[in-house]
Amino acid sequence: MSDKLDRLWNGWRSTYVVSSGREGSHDPNDSRSVFTQIRESGLSDSETNIVFQGDHVFAIMNAFPYSPGHVLVLPKREIPDLENLNPEEQTELWSVVRDAVTAVRTAFRPEGINVGVNLGKAAGGSIPQHLHVHIVPRWLGDSNFMTSVANTRTLPLALSDTADRIRSSWPVDK
Repeated sequence: MSDKLDRLWNGWRSTYVVSSGREGSHDPNDSRSVFTQIRESGLSDSETNIVFQGDHVFAIMNAFPYSPGHVLVLPKREIPDLENLNPEEQTELWSVVRDAVTAVRTAFRPEGINVGVNLGKAAGGSIPQHLHVHIVPRWLGDSNFMTSVANTRTLPLALSDTADRIRSSWPVDK
């Protein structure tokens, strides 16, 4: 069995393919992380699937989610490691992680949630230059036969629809 996951065609992904190369898409020649490029693109939060912006951190939908509702929380400042966070970023980051978990629970009612950070390429960090915390909703059986037999993930909800659900479920400051 190959370690590579195959892709199951999803028509709603055509928007992503058609937009490739347009303003706001990831430029591999840009030294900034894809997260910074997206946040600074000038596009609206709806267009970029950003679901929350604070003073020091923001939350965005993972463009290649493990499951529907997979959110990333990261500092606006592009840093690689937890120890690089200043006190304000650290406080806001973990507060926003908590709020993202609440939003995911409210929007999707998962049976569990994984919260994790991959620090460095060897740890599985796909974008190691920009620290990000994964919030991944989980359900019993969500690693079903498609992943284990066909090396394919199926996602039943378009990314923009998922972002709308998370955004509308985001806790309001008291």
